[in-house]
Amino acid sequence: MLLTNSEKMITDNNFLYEIKFDGIRALLFITSKQIVIKNRHGKDITKKFPELQEIKKIASQKMIIDGEITLFEKNRPNFSKLIERIHCNPEKTKYDSQTNPVIFIAFDILYKEKDITSMPLIKRKEVLNQLKDTNFFCKSKTFENGKELFIQTKKLKLEGIVAKEKNSIYEINTRSISWIKIKHQKQEIFYIGGYQEKPNNDVISLLLGEYQNKKLNYVGKVTVAKKNPIISKLKKLKTLSSNPFDKKITNFQFVVPKYTCLVKYLERTNSGSLRHPIFQKIIEKK
Repeated sequence: MLLTNSEKMITDNNFLYEIKFDGIRALLFITSKQIVIKNRHGKDITKKFPELQEIKKIASQKMIIDGEITLFEKNRPNFSKLIERIHCNPEKTKYDSQTNPVIFIAFDILYKEKDITSMPLIKRKEVLNQLKDTNFFCKSKTFENGKELFIQTKKLKLEGIVAKEKNSIYEINTRSISWIKIKHQKQEIFYIGGYQEKPNNDVISLLLGEYQNKKLNYVGKVTVAKKNPIISKLKKLKTLSSNPFDKKITNFQFVVPKYTCLVKYLERTNSGSLRHPIFQKIIEKK
């Protein structure tokens, strides 16, 4: 069950509110003998997180639990470090699982000896809350006041909140309006140093950068519609034969970085790249 995005706060007594932790969405298929972990695309990622096998100790029945694999550093989720776990080799995986283990934050349960997806969310929460928290497993806390939770998560620099209808059923493979995510967005102005236009595609990718010590540091790319006015402006600019950025980039048309644009994004990675950038508007600097 996927979430719908919203930029507007929801204040409705028919909803429960939870912290949105920045991690990897996953399902746990649990028996007393083993745990199988699958990401939201159905890929088996069990071997990447061996420490989560400890969760089977709390299972006396077959269960399927929905939640977020999260890695904390200095009491805050660190998504970049978590993604490193997906790509590291078995030896490194074993070391990291012992020195900096992940935790599974559970927010729903789909199966406990029988399919319970048709039960209301508040009833499924009652079933989930029967499980004990451990060093590797904890249940997501729910709140009644979404506005206050949104304010507090912003102060703590967390990703945002999720609003869920109390009586919602679990809609498998559906992006439902019963579950709504409201994220804290950052925004900055960046220079446009190039673009990529692909045939039979309605969008164009823009290369974004920021100047530091007179160098144009690459921060990522953002897509815009081909009809966006910025595209005609970029095509009139002087093209560059060499890459103006500090990072090797291929298959793009480079231009003089004259224009800037306002971009919303979730956060920056450890290398300074933007996560989930969204183009807002052109900002013409003189």
